[in-house]
Amino acid sequence: MRQLTSLDAQFLAIEDGRNYGHVSGLAIYDPSSAPGGVLNAARVRETVAERMHLLPPFRWRLAEVPLGLDHPYWVDDERFDLEFHVRELALPSPGSAAQLSEQVARIFARQLDRSRPLWELYVIEGLEGGRVGVFTKIHHAAVDGLSGAEILSVLLDVSPEGRYIEPPPTTNRRSERVPSDLEMLGRGLAGLPRQPVRIVQRLPKTLANLDVLPTMRHLPGAEAIASITRLIGRGVAPRRDDGGVLEGRRLHAPRTRFQGAISPYRRIAFGSIPLSEVKAIKNASGCTVNDVVMATCAGAMRSFLLAHDELPDAPLVTMVPVSVRTPEQFGTFGNRVSTMIVELPTDEADPATRLQRVHQTMRSAKERHQALPASLLQDANEIIPPALLARASRVTARLAVTRGLEAPTNIVISNVPGSPAPLFLAGARLEAQYPVSAIIDGVGINITLLSYRDQLDFGIVVDREMVDDAWDLIERLRAAHVELMALVPAPPSAGRNGSSPTRARGRTARA
Repeated sequence: MRQLTSLDAQFLAIEDGRNYGHVSGLAIYDPSSAPGGVLNAARVRETVAERMHLLPPFRWRLAEVPLGLDHPYWVDDERFDLEFHVRELALPSPGSAAQLSEQVARIFARQLDRSRPLWELYVIEGLEGGRVGVFTKIHHAAVDGLSGAEILSVLLDVSPEGRYIEPPPTTNRRSERVPSDLEMLGRGLAGLPRQPVRIVQRLPKTLANLDVLPTMRHLPGAEAIASITRLIGRGVAPRRDDGGVLEGRRLHAPRTRFQGAISPYRRIAFGSIPLSEVKAIKNASGCTVNDVVMATCAGAMRSFLLAHDELPDAPLVTMVPVSVRTPEQFGTFGNRVSTMIVELPTDEADPATRLQRVHQTMRSAKERHQALPASLLQDANEIIPPALLARASRVTARLAVTRGLEAPTNIVISNVPGSPAPLFLAGARLEAQYPVSAIIDGVGINITLLSYRDQLDFGIVVDREMVDDAWDLIERLRAAHVELMALVPAPPSAGRNGSSPTRARGRTARA
């Protein structure tokens, strides 16, 4: 058995029928390269079954500790049913992007069945042009971004012919015996004496950084407690440079429509922009690809809030997930993540200045992040007894929206590196892979991008009650990208007006 960490368990704890702990992805495939030109649920089940021994999280189900005395465990599901997890459906004609996004939003807005392994895969036929969609849901308690990418690397191939998969060992391995409730209770009771020790070990570090923790920085008194703890710490330890951490502690998220309580329902939109153009902006400005991504998102959010007469005078504050997984931890799954809290210069009208501000902000944020403990998120959860974790997680998220407190952040933006080479599932060519990530109370919008070949595929998730048309945000992202492309010197072969060759991809109809 494998026990969940406190950080893993928090993704279970936040779920309440409106907040969901799973992450998802929508992949679009061209089945013409597959055998017989077919990609369906049967083919996908064959692929998963062949590689199941390389996908441990696909067989894990939760084993709860009675009374919540300790964090749950993962155990092998002795009644695993692949047909339950790999499902199929078809869109009615014409199978537009708008229809697809609505179907995906409905599927996303359902919790995973905790009595089974926490993942589902939907093969969606009937898309325009004969394409096939594959929508995958897997719980964040089992994987983070990098370990999710490991799973994809097992399922996908670099050629339509596939590759040889080493069969599972033929040694007779006894099935793992699942402990009874009484045995799990015994485990929980045995672990109780260790909980105060964990709290004492992690409390000073957590309190000293309380005002940079994304889940706690908005709570009343967080800044004062952190300041006092740091002052005491300086009295007993040598003072050292904090890498600019104090600068980051002063960031405050202004109120927008996205800082309310979320509903159970979502709106989802997706699209792509050429990665070569993003790199051209990067080269022309002396920035990074991630800087360009952040500036594009800043331009889109500024445009959206201006159009609704809701743009705050202060810049928005965004949370950027960061992997802290070491090479030795690859293949261990679970969560090894941290976050950066950074300013998003939505108060800046000029695209060039906005990009340079992003560049300076991100450089400073990386210095701050390096000065913080890599295990800070997990340490913070360790100071909360397991029996109280679920209630504490929900209460802290709700305080910002029910008591009018400052929200922890305004938006989550994540940029995930993907494959530069074509990939295939059961012989079908992957055309695009749109991330579909989570939103929570107080942060009702998420923009996640994934690079694939020469494109950046982005997925936007918003609460349905906060935004009427998520596709409008896609158009504003594209417009912000075009603004930044105007900063790139036109090559000699360009037309008179040096117009951008940006292509509109990723949708075929408006919602």
